[in-house]
Amino acid sequence: MPGRIFLSRIVGQPVFDPAGDRVGKLRDVVVTIRSTGSRPRVLGLVVEVLGRRRVFLPITRVTSLDGGQIITTGVVNMRRFEQRKHETLAVHELFDRQVTTREGLAGEVFDLAMEMDARRDWHLTHVAVQESSKRFGRRGATHTPEWSDVVGLADEDSAQGAQHLLATMDDLRAVDLANALLELTPKRRLEIAAELGDERLADVLEELPARAQVEILGVLHPERASDVVSEMNDDDAADLLGSLPPATAEQMLQRMEPEDAEDMRRLLTYEEGTAGSMMTTDPVVLAPDATIAEALARVREPDLIPALASMVYVCRPPVETPTGRFLGVVHLQALLRHPPSTLVSAIVDDDIEWPRPESSLADVSGLLAAYNLVALPVIDESKHLMGAVTIDDVLDHLLPEGWRESTRESVRHG
Repeated sequence: MPGRIFLSRIVGQPVFDPAGDRVGKLRDVVVTIRSTGSRPRVLGLVVEVLGRRRVFLPITRVTSLDGGQIITTGVVNMRRFEQRKHETLAVHELFDRQVTTREGLAGEVFDLAMEMDARRDWHLTHVAVQESSKRFGRRGATHTPEWSDVVGLADEDSAQGAQHLLATMDDLRAVDLANALLELTPKRRLEIAAELGDERLADVLEELPARAQVEILGVLHPERASDVVSEMNDDDAADLLGSLPPATAEQMLQRMEPEDAEDMRRLLTYEEGTAGSMMTTDPVVLAPDATIAEALARVREPDLIPALASMVYVCRPPVETPTGRFLGVVHLQALLRHPPSTLVSAIVDDDIEWPRPESSLADVSGLLAAYNLVALPVIDESKHLMGAVTIDDVLDHLLPEGWRESTRESVRHG
């Protein structure tokens, strides 16, 4: 009989069939809580399979959990997991729950343990609790009482943070974390969002529909909300500000750094669906005397999205948008074909009629398609670089409104 298994040890681990082929990755454990005193019964696992679809794997189909290796009988129902009313997601809904023990110790849940009984049924048996520390910066002592000795786990209105839950989500991409948040209750979604760091939350907000963006920003402290929006890509931040009431957007702009606010105000002046409304004001811009070695160092920056890393923009100083005179672009492949000491000004391309800020969505998408590009410079009538439009932003405007939700639903029922 397997021993005690802590959920944090198996969440995120791969799931295999009997032949050793990978089926997916474990994301949560589904339990049913019947009463405060009785141990919850484990019903099954939530497994993320190909296409980010989450399916339900009954615990009776799991043949091994030893050593963190999760092996199934090989039979997996690919129907999208739909949580039922009596079911609880142990990791998403119980981790970070504020509880007290029978001895009167207060703290929060940072792990749960499950065990198999003599009838081969699995139950949650123990709760790992970290005491609330009264000293700043110090962690409280940890205890692992039995489930029946903990009060607060069956209370849906109990206070709940997200620190330990987020530790199980470190490997999720922003789009996957956004999808996971949309599947939670509004209360839990806001609790988790509040615990994310500013940069991580900004990345996740970019992947959420406007409704959820506004919902999350509404519960943040105004100063922090402004900081998070400042961390977003310029075009995404401008779209978000444009969806807020004008007075709210103006208050947020006033709290931003002057340079960030100036970029946002400029983007907000462009008509929806134009190149100016879709562009980012922070592409990779280099002076003509920069070398290919410098250019390659810039496009290697990990925070740069692939589309923006596909080319650099060569301009006379100043190199912040709006720049000095735009000289042309250098594609990544060209950077790789020439010696590192070569000046970027020696290999620029400027033989395309680049879009203006007022250019239409059709004009921009036509240029991307005609010249097989994933990004384009946007220049004004005086040939100053104003920003760059990437293909992902064009697709975001070409796809019908609500395409993110439609995509999730098609995957859900696919």
